[in-house]
Amino acid sequence: MGETFHAIKISDHVYWVGAIDWALRDFHGYLTSRGTTYNAYLVLADKVTLIDTVKAPFLDEMLARIASVLPPERIDYIVSNHSEMDHSGCLPEVAARVHPEKIFASVIGVKTLHEHFHDTLPIEPVRDGNVLSLGNLSLHSIETKMLHWPDSMMTYLAEDQVLFSQDGFGMHLASSERFDDQIAEDILLYEAAKYYANIVMPFAPIVARALEKIQKLALPLRLIAPDHGPIWRTKIGWIVDLYGRWARRPPTRKAIVVYDTMWQSTARMACAVAEGLQAGGAAPKVLSLAACHRSDVATEILDAGALLVGSPTMNNNLFPTVADVLTYLKGLNPRNLIGAAFGSYGWSGEATQEIETFLDSMKVERVAPAVRAQYVPTGEVLAQCAALGRSVAQALLAKIQL
Repeated sequence: MGETFHAIKISDHVYWVGAIDWALRDFHGYLTSRGTTYNAYLVLADKVTLIDTVKAPFLDEMLARIASVLPPERIDYIVSNHSEMDHSGCLPEVAARVHPEKIFASVIGVKTLHEHFHDTLPIEPVRDGNVLSLGNLSLHSIETKMLHWPDSMMTYLAEDQVLFSQDGFGMHLASSERFDDQIAEDILLYEAAKYYANIVMPFAPIVARALEKIQKLALPLRLIAPDHGPIWRTKIGWIVDLYGRWARRPPTRKAIVVYDTMWQSTARMACAVAEGLQAGGAAPKVLSLAACHRSDVATEILDAGALLVGSPTMNNNLFPTVADVLTYLKGLNPRNLIGAAFGSYGWSGEATQEIETFLDSMKVERVAPAVRAQYVPTGEVLAQCAALGRSVAQALLAKIQL
Protein backbone atom coordinates (compact mmCIF):
# COMPACT_ATOMS: atom_id res chain seq x y z
CA MET A 1 0.00 0.00 0.00
CA GLY A 2 2.91 2.34 0.67
CA GLU A 3 3.78 2.32 -3.02
CA THR A 4 0.18 3.05 -4.03
CA PHE A 5 -0.64 6.20 -2.10
CA HIS A 6 1.53 9.31 -2.12
CA ALA A 7 1.50 12.62 -0.30
CA ILE A 8 1.05 15.81 -2.31
CA LYS A 9 3.11 18.86 -1.42
CA ILE A 10 0.92 21.95 -1.08
CA SER A 11 3.34 24.50 0.39
CA ASP A 12 6.97 24.78 1.48
CA HIS A 13 6.42 22.73 4.64
CA VAL A 14 3.02 21.07 4.19
CA TYR A 15 1.86 17.88 2.48
CA TRP A 16 -1.69 16.68 1.91
CA VAL A 17 -1.92 13.16 3.35
CA GLY A 18 -5.67 12.60 3.34
CA ALA A 19 -7.95 10.01 1.79
CA ILE A 20 -10.42 9.97 -1.09
CA ASP A 21 -13.81 8.36 -0.52
CA TRP A 22 -15.11 7.75 -4.04
CA ALA A 23 -18.08 5.66 -2.86
CA LEU A 24 -19.76 7.88 -0.24
CA ARG A 25 -23.32 8.75 -1.24
CA ASP A 26 -24.92 9.70 2.06
CA PHE A 27 -23.56 11.94 4.80
CA HIS A 28 -26.15 11.82 7.62
CA GLY A 29 -29.02 12.55 5.26
CA TYR A 30 -27.10 14.69 2.74
CA LEU A 31 -26.81 13.19 -0.76
CA THR A 32 -23.10 13.23 -1.62
CA SER A 33 -23.38 12.28 -5.26
CA ARG A 34 -19.72 13.10 -5.97
CA GLY A 35 -18.21 11.37 -2.92
CA THR A 36 -15.82 13.22 -0.63
CA THR A 37 -12.30 13.56 0.69
CA TYR A 38 -11.06 13.44 4.26
CA ASN A 39 -8.16 15.85 4.28
CA ALA A 40 -5.24 15.54 6.67
CA TYR A 41 -2.06 17.59 6.50
CA LEU A 42 1.53 16.82 7.46
CA VAL A 43 3.64 19.80 8.56
CA LEU A 44 7.38 19.19 8.25
CA ALA A 45 8.82 21.23 11.08
CA ASP A 46 11.34 20.59 13.86
CA LYS A 47 8.32 19.10 15.58
CA VAL A 48 6.62 17.13 12.78
CA THR A 49 2.88 17.73 13.09
CA LEU A 50 -0.21 16.04 11.68
CA ILE A 51 -3.25 18.30 11.28
CA ASP A 52 -6.39 16.15 11.71
CA THR A 53 -6.77 12.50 10.79
CA VAL A 54 -9.32 10.67 8.63
CA LYS A 55 -12.40 8.48 8.88
CA ALA A 56 -11.48 5.16 10.50
CA PRO A 57 -11.71 2.90 7.40
CA PHE A 58 -9.15 5.11 5.64
CA LEU A 59 -6.38 4.84 8.24
CA ASP A 60 -4.06 2.77 6.05
CA GLU A 61 -4.42 5.15 3.11
CA MET A 62 -3.45 8.13 5.27
CA LEU A 63 -0.51 6.30 6.85
CA ALA A 64 0.73 5.21 3.43
CA ARG A 65 0.68 8.82 2.21
CA ILE A 66 2.59 9.92 5.32
CA ALA A 67 5.09 7.10 4.80
CA SER A 68 5.82 8.40 1.29
CA VAL A 69 7.36 11.47 3.00
CA LEU A 70 8.74 10.10 6.26
CA PRO A 71 8.15 7.23 8.69
CA PRO A 72 4.87 7.93 10.55
CA GLU A 73 6.73 7.33 13.82
CA ARG A 74 8.52 10.64 13.19
CA ILE A 75 5.31 12.55 13.97
CA ASP A 76 5.72 14.51 17.21
CA TYR A 77 2.40 16.34 17.47
CA ILE A 78 -1.17 15.82 16.28
CA VAL A 79 -3.64 18.72 16.12
CA SER A 80 -7.36 17.89 16.09
CA ASN A 81 -9.24 20.89 14.74
CA HIS A 82 -12.60 19.09 14.77
CA SER A 83 -13.58 15.95 16.66
CA GLU A 84 -16.33 14.70 14.32
CA MET A 85 -15.61 11.08 13.47
CA ASP A 86 -14.81 11.64 9.82
CA HIS A 87 -11.74 13.57 11.06
CA SER A 88 -10.97 11.82 14.34
CA GLY A 89 -12.20 8.28 13.73
CA CYS A 90 -8.74 6.76 13.49
CA LEU A 91 -7.06 9.04 16.04
CA PRO A 92 -6.62 6.31 18.70
CA GLU A 93 -5.07 3.96 16.13
CA VAL A 94 -2.75 6.69 14.86
CA ALA A 95 -1.69 7.54 18.41
CA ALA A 96 -1.03 3.87 19.17
CA ARG A 97 1.06 3.53 16.00
CA VAL A 98 2.92 6.84 16.15
CA HIS A 99 3.19 7.53 19.91
CA PRO A 100 3.13 11.32 19.51
CA GLU A 101 4.55 13.48 22.28
CA LYS A 102 1.31 15.46 22.43
CA ILE A 103 -2.13 15.74 20.88
CA PHE A 104 -3.76 19.17 20.82
CA ALA A 105 -7.42 20.15 20.57
CA SER A 106 -9.66 22.98 21.73
CA VAL A 107 -10.87 22.89 25.33
CA ILE A 108 -14.20 21.41 24.24
CA GLY A 109 -12.36 19.22 21.73
CA VAL A 110 -10.42 17.56 24.54
CA LYS A 111 -13.68 16.76 26.32
CA THR A 112 -15.38 15.52 23.13
CA LEU A 113 -12.49 13.29 22.09
CA HIS A 114 -12.40 11.67 25.53
CA GLU A 115 -16.16 11.13 25.31
CA HIS A 116 -15.74 9.58 21.85
CA PHE A 117 -12.96 7.17 22.73
CA HIS A 118 -13.17 6.71 26.53
CA ASP A 119 -9.40 6.49 26.82
CA THR A 120 -6.40 8.36 28.15
CA LEU A 121 -5.01 9.89 24.96
CA PRO A 122 -2.43 12.57 25.86
CA ILE A 123 -4.58 15.49 24.70
CA GLU A 124 -3.73 19.05 25.74
CA PRO A 125 -6.14 21.98 25.32
CA VAL A 126 -5.30 25.02 23.24
CA ARG A 127 -7.22 28.25 23.52
CA ASP A 128 -8.11 31.00 21.14
CA GLY A 129 -4.97 32.92 20.21
CA ASN A 130 -2.52 30.34 21.55
CA VAL A 131 0.69 29.89 19.54
CA LEU A 132 2.14 26.40 19.39
CA SER A 133 5.86 26.38 18.64
CA LEU A 134 7.04 23.65 16.29
CA GLY A 135 10.61 24.82 16.63
CA ASN A 136 11.22 26.53 13.30
CA LEU A 137 7.49 27.04 12.58
CA SER A 138 4.45 28.18 14.56
CA LEU A 139 0.78 27.24 14.64
CA HIS A 140 -1.80 29.82 15.75
CA SER A 141 -5.14 28.60 17.17
CA ILE A 142 -8.34 30.36 16.13
CA GLU A 143 -11.46 29.26 18.00
CA THR A 144 -14.52 28.93 15.74
CA LYS A 145 -16.94 27.42 18.22
CA MET A 146 -20.16 26.08 16.61
CA LEU A 147 -18.73 26.28 13.12
CA HIS A 148 -20.08 23.69 13.01
CA TRP A 149 -19.48 21.79 16.30
CA PRO A 150 -18.80 23.23 19.78
CA ASP A 151 -15.18 22.05 19.60
CA SER A 152 -14.36 23.52 16.19
CA MET A 153 -11.21 25.56 15.67
CA MET A 154 -8.96 26.60 12.81
CA THR A 155 -5.17 26.55 12.82
CA TYR A 156 -2.91 28.99 10.98
CA LEU A 157 0.63 28.11 9.90
CA ALA A 158 2.21 31.56 9.85
CA GLU A 159 5.39 30.78 7.91
CA ASP A 160 3.55 29.19 4.97
CA GLN A 161 0.44 31.38 5.31
CA VAL A 162 -1.86 28.35 5.37
CA LEU A 163 -5.20 28.37 7.19
CA PHE A 164 -6.32 24.85 8.14
CA SER A 165 -10.05 25.60 8.26
CA GLN A 166 -11.50 22.22 9.36
CA ASP A 167 -15.03 21.97 7.87
CA GLY A 168 -15.24 25.67 7.02
CA PHE A 169 -14.93 26.41 3.27
CA GLY A 170 -15.18 22.69 2.51
CA MET A 171 -17.29 20.56 0.20
CA HIS A 172 -18.05 16.90 -0.42
CA LEU A 173 -16.19 16.20 -3.65
CA ALA A 174 -14.05 13.17 -4.41
CA SER A 175 -11.41 14.14 -6.94
CA SER A 176 -7.86 13.37 -7.99
CA GLU A 177 -7.22 17.11 -8.11
CA ARG A 178 -6.20 18.80 -4.89
CA PHE A 179 -6.58 22.50 -5.75
CA ASP A 180 -9.49 24.76 -6.63
CA ASP A 181 -8.04 25.91 -9.95
CA GLN A 182 -7.95 22.30 -11.16
CA ILE A 183 -11.74 21.93 -10.89
CA ALA A 184 -14.45 23.59 -13.02
CA GLU A 185 -15.94 26.65 -11.35
CA ASP A 186 -19.55 25.48 -11.79
CA ILE A 187 -18.74 22.30 -9.85
CA LEU A 188 -16.95 24.28 -7.14
CA LEU A 189 -19.89 26.66 -6.80
CA TYR A 190 -22.53 23.93 -6.66
CA GLU A 191 -20.71 21.67 -4.22
CA ALA A 192 -19.59 24.54 -1.97
CA ALA A 193 -23.17 25.86 -1.89
CA LYS A 194 -24.57 22.39 -1.22
CA TYR A 195 -22.11 21.85 1.62
CA TYR A 196 -22.85 25.23 3.17
CA ALA A 197 -26.63 24.75 2.85
CA ASN A 198 -26.67 21.26 4.36
CA ILE A 199 -23.94 21.59 6.99
CA VAL A 200 -23.23 25.22 7.83
CA MET A 201 -26.50 27.10 7.20
CA PRO A 202 -27.91 26.65 10.75
CA PHE A 203 -24.94 28.64 12.05
CA ALA A 204 -25.19 31.67 9.74
CA PRO A 205 -24.78 34.31 12.49
CA ILE A 206 -21.71 32.44 13.77
CA VAL A 207 -20.29 32.31 10.23
CA ALA A 208 -20.65 36.09 9.98
CA ARG A 209 -18.82 36.59 13.29
CA ALA A 210 -16.08 34.12 12.33
CA LEU A 211 -15.49 35.89 9.03
CA GLU A 212 -15.28 39.22 10.85
CA LYS A 213 -12.83 37.69 13.33
CA ILE A 214 -10.58 36.32 10.58
CA GLN A 215 -10.75 39.64 8.74
CA LYS A 216 -9.63 41.52 11.88
CA LEU A 217 -6.69 39.14 12.30
CA ALA A 218 -5.55 40.26 8.82
CA LEU A 219 -3.84 36.95 8.16
CA PRO A 220 -1.87 36.78 4.92
CA LEU A 221 -3.36 33.76 3.12
CA ARG A 222 -1.71 31.73 0.41
CA LEU A 223 -3.91 28.69 1.02
CA ILE A 224 -7.12 27.75 2.80
CA ALA A 225 -6.92 24.03 3.50
CA PRO A 226 -10.30 22.56 4.59
CA ASP A 227 -11.02 19.06 5.84
CA HIS A 228 -13.18 18.18 2.81
CA GLY A 229 -12.74 18.96 -0.86
CA PRO A 230 -10.12 20.99 -2.72
CA ILE A 231 -7.55 23.34 -1.22
CA TRP A 232 -8.17 27.00 -2.07
CA ARG A 233 -5.21 28.78 -3.65
CA THR A 234 -6.61 30.96 -6.47
CA LYS A 235 -10.20 31.58 -5.33
CA ILE A 236 -9.66 32.42 -1.67
CA GLY A 237 -11.44 35.77 -1.94
CA TRP A 238 -14.21 34.14 -3.98
CA ILE A 239 -15.09 31.47 -1.42
CA VAL A 240 -14.79 33.87 1.53
CA ASP A 241 -17.13 36.33 -0.22
CA LEU A 242 -19.61 33.53 -0.91
CA TYR A 243 -19.65 32.58 2.75
CA GLY A 244 -20.32 36.20 3.63
CA ARG A 245 -23.25 36.38 1.20
CA TRP A 246 -24.68 33.04 2.31
CA ALA A 247 -24.45 34.12 5.94
CA ARG A 248 -26.37 37.34 5.21
CA ARG A 249 -28.94 35.61 2.96
CA PRO A 250 -30.25 38.73 1.21
CA PRO A 251 -33.70 38.10 -0.34
CA THR A 252 -33.76 37.34 -4.05
CA ARG A 253 -36.46 36.88 -6.71
CA LYS A 254 -35.99 33.11 -6.58
CA ALA A 255 -39.03 31.25 -5.24
CA ILE A 256 -38.87 27.52 -4.47
CA VAL A 257 -42.02 25.46 -5.05
CA VAL A 258 -41.51 22.08 -3.41
CA TYR A 259 -44.20 19.39 -3.47
CA ASP A 260 -45.10 15.75 -3.80
CA THR A 261 -48.24 14.28 -5.27
CA MET A 262 -50.29 11.06 -5.26
CA TRP A 263 -52.58 11.37 -8.28
CA GLN A 264 -51.15 14.55 -9.88
CA SER A 265 -53.61 16.95 -8.25
CA THR A 266 -50.95 18.64 -6.10
CA ALA A 267 -48.58 18.57 -9.08
CA ARG A 268 -51.09 20.53 -11.17
CA MET A 269 -51.47 23.02 -8.34
CA ALA A 270 -47.68 23.42 -8.10
CA CYS A 271 -47.46 24.28 -11.79
CA ALA A 272 -50.23 26.86 -11.42
CA VAL A 273 -48.48 28.40 -8.41
CA ALA A 274 -45.26 28.63 -10.43
CA GLU A 275 -47.07 30.35 -13.30
CA GLY A 276 -48.44 32.90 -10.87
CA LEU A 277 -45.01 33.49 -9.37
CA GLN A 278 -43.51 34.10 -12.79
CA ALA A 279 -46.37 36.39 -13.82
CA GLY A 280 -45.80 38.39 -10.64
CA GLY A 281 -42.10 38.92 -11.36
CA ALA A 282 -40.53 36.18 -9.24
CA ALA A 283 -38.21 33.47 -10.56
CA PRO A 284 -39.83 30.14 -9.65
CA LYS A 285 -38.02 26.82 -9.36
CA VAL A 286 -40.31 23.79 -9.07
CA LEU A 287 -38.94 20.80 -7.15
CA SER A 288 -40.84 17.53 -7.18
CA LEU A 289 -39.84 15.33 -4.28
CA ALA A 290 -40.25 12.33 -6.57
CA ALA A 291 -37.16 13.63 -8.37
CA CYS A 292 -35.29 15.75 -5.79
CA HIS A 293 -33.45 14.74 -2.64
CA ARG A 294 -33.98 16.72 0.56
CA SER A 295 -30.40 18.02 0.39
CA ASP A 296 -30.99 19.33 -3.14
CA VAL A 297 -33.99 21.28 -1.84
CA ALA A 298 -31.81 22.76 0.92
CA THR A 299 -29.22 23.78 -1.65
CA GLU A 300 -31.80 25.57 -3.78
CA ILE A 301 -33.16 27.42 -0.74
CA LEU A 302 -29.73 28.86 0.03
CA ASP A 303 -30.20 31.73 -2.44
CA ALA A 304 -34.02 31.84 -2.50
CA GLY A 305 -36.37 34.45 -1.11
CA ALA A 306 -39.57 32.40 -0.93
CA LEU A 307 -40.61 28.84 -0.06
CA LEU A 308 -43.98 27.47 -1.15
CA VAL A 309 -44.83 23.92 -0.10
CA GLY A 310 -47.53 21.59 -1.44
CA SER A 311 -48.71 18.22 -0.18
CA PRO A 312 -51.63 15.83 -0.50
CA THR A 313 -53.20 14.64 2.73
CA MET A 314 -52.60 10.96 3.45
CA ASN A 315 -53.98 9.26 6.55
CA ASN A 316 -54.83 12.67 8.03
CA ASN A 317 -51.20 13.77 7.72
CA LEU A 318 -48.63 15.29 5.43
CA PHE A 319 -47.36 13.10 2.62
CA PRO A 320 -44.23 11.35 4.04
CA THR A 321 -41.71 12.92 1.66
CA VAL A 322 -43.04 16.41 2.42
CA ALA A 323 -42.86 15.75 6.17
CA ASP A 324 -39.29 14.53 5.66
CA VAL A 325 -38.07 17.59 3.77
CA LEU A 326 -39.77 20.03 6.14
CA THR A 327 -38.26 18.29 9.16
CA TYR A 328 -34.85 18.45 7.49
CA LEU A 329 -35.22 22.13 6.53
CA LYS A 330 -36.41 23.06 10.00
CA GLY A 331 -33.15 21.74 11.41
CA LEU A 332 -31.14 23.77 8.88
CA ASN A 333 -32.94 26.96 9.95
CA PRO A 334 -33.00 28.91 6.66
CA ARG A 335 -33.55 32.61 7.31
CA ASN A 336 -35.22 35.55 5.65
CA LEU A 337 -37.89 33.60 3.74
CA ILE A 338 -41.53 34.29 2.97
CA GLY A 339 -43.90 31.54 1.89
CA ALA A 340 -47.25 29.81 1.70
CA ALA A 341 -48.89 26.36 1.57
CA PHE A 342 -51.12 24.51 -0.87
CA GLY A 343 -52.37 20.97 -1.30
CA SER A 344 -55.05 18.50 -2.26
CA TYR A 345 -57.08 16.07 -0.20
CA GLY A 346 -59.87 13.54 -0.38
CA TRP A 347 -61.96 13.90 2.77
CA SER A 348 -59.98 15.46 5.65
CA GLY A 349 -57.35 17.92 4.36
CA GLU A 350 -54.94 18.43 7.28
CA ALA A 351 -51.79 18.72 5.13
CA THR A 352 -51.87 22.47 4.48
CA GLN A 353 -52.35 23.25 8.15
CA GLU A 354 -49.41 21.03 9.04
CA ILE A 355 -47.29 22.77 6.39
CA GLU A 356 -48.19 26.15 7.88
CA THR A 357 -47.20 24.89 11.33
CA PHE A 358 -43.79 23.93 9.93
CA LEU A 359 -43.40 27.28 8.16
CA ASP A 360 -44.24 29.12 11.36
CA SER A 361 -41.71 27.08 13.35
CA MET A 362 -39.09 27.91 10.69
CA LYS A 363 -39.99 31.61 10.98
CA VAL A 364 -41.02 31.68 7.31
CA GLU A 365 -43.36 34.65 6.96
CA ARG A 366 -46.65 33.43 5.53
CA VAL A 367 -47.88 36.12 3.13
CA ALA A 368 -51.01 34.45 1.72
CA PRO A 369 -53.60 31.93 2.94
CA ALA A 370 -53.28 28.30 1.86
CA VAL A 371 -55.10 27.00 -1.20
CA ARG A 372 -56.71 23.55 -1.01
CA ALA A 373 -58.30 21.34 -3.64
CA GLN A 374 -60.61 18.44 -2.90
CA TYR A 375 -59.63 15.58 -5.18
CA VAL A 376 -58.93 17.03 -8.66
CA PRO A 377 -58.46 20.82 -8.75
CA THR A 378 -61.03 22.73 -10.77
CA GLY A 379 -60.18 25.63 -13.03
CA GLU A 380 -61.27 27.94 -10.24
CA VAL A 381 -58.88 26.33 -7.77
CA LEU A 382 -56.01 26.48 -10.27
CA ALA A 383 -56.75 30.18 -10.70
CA GLN A 384 -56.52 30.53 -6.91
CA CYS A 385 -53.12 28.79 -7.06
CA ALA A 386 -51.92 31.25 -9.69
CA ALA A 387 -53.21 34.11 -7.55
CA LEU A 388 -51.32 32.65 -4.59
CA GLY A 389 -48.14 32.71 -6.66
CA ARG A 390 -48.73 36.31 -7.71
CA SER A 391 -49.35 37.36 -4.10
CA VAL A 392 -46.11 35.77 -2.93
CA ALA A 393 -44.21 37.35 -5.85
CA GLN A 394 -45.61 40.77 -4.99
CA ALA A 395 -44.58 40.41 -1.34
CA LEU A 396 -41.15 39.14 -2.38
CA LEU A 397 -40.45 42.04 -4.72
CA ALA A 398 -41.59 44.50 -2.06
CA LYS A 399 -39.20 42.89 0.42
CA ILE A 400 -36.28 43.10 -2.03
CA GLN A 401 -36.93 46.81 -2.58
CA LEU A 402 -36.84 47.62 1.17
